[in-house]
Amino acid sequence: MFMGEYYHTIDEKGRMIVPAKFREELGTTFILTRGMDQCVFGYPLEEWQIIEQKLKQLPFTKKDARAFTRFFFSGAAECQLDKQGRVNVASQLRDYAKLEKDCVVIGVSNRIEIWNKSIWEDYFSLSEASFGEIAESLMDFEL
Repeated sequence: MFMGEYYHTIDEKGRMIVPAKFREELGTTFILTRGMDQCVFGYPLEEWQIIEQKLKQLPFTKKDARAFTRFFFSGAAECQLDKQGRVNVASQLRDYAKLEKDCVVIGVSNRIEIWNKSIWEDYFSLSEASFGEIAESLMDFEL
């Protein structure tokens, strides 16, 4: 399980150190893709295969299902860690998430997320202010 928040930088070549606590679970080869809320999602190959199977079950006759799967899969890239524990984040993913230098890597259960530091801080501040309301709205899911 991925959890925690780590601050890193992306160099001029688009490389970022993956937090050591995430490397073993991600494996040396994993998938990065466009995520929600202007971040990059990262999945271990096994988790990606589960998601892929679930998304294949979406009805291609539904416009929203087609749009989501196009968005999700067209941004996906198989990535590998180098010997220093770095990953090269594809330029289209860096552009999408505005990853220029300072970034935050967070663990979110079955995936990691890579955020532009200032976008993450803004998102976190807004979410923190309504955390109680969010928790209350999720009570229907018996958390």
